[in-house]
Amino acid sequence: MSPIWFVRMTRWVRNPPSMGRVKMVLAIVAACLVLYGLERMFGWPDWLTPERFPSGRVMR
Repeated sequence: MSPIWFVRMTRWVRNPPSMGRVKMVLAIVAACLVLYGLERMFGWPDWLTPERFPSGRVMR
């Protein structure tokens, strides 16, 4: 662990994030976990899977 991480930790301890920011981060993490769970439960839709073309050409 580099010393810069200790500096970041001391700054965070001296000036902790507000409760609103903590709630926002937890809500984003929860939304990501819900999306991950839905994707694992129902699978990835075929219409969202990009099709590969030979030699990297883009079809118009």
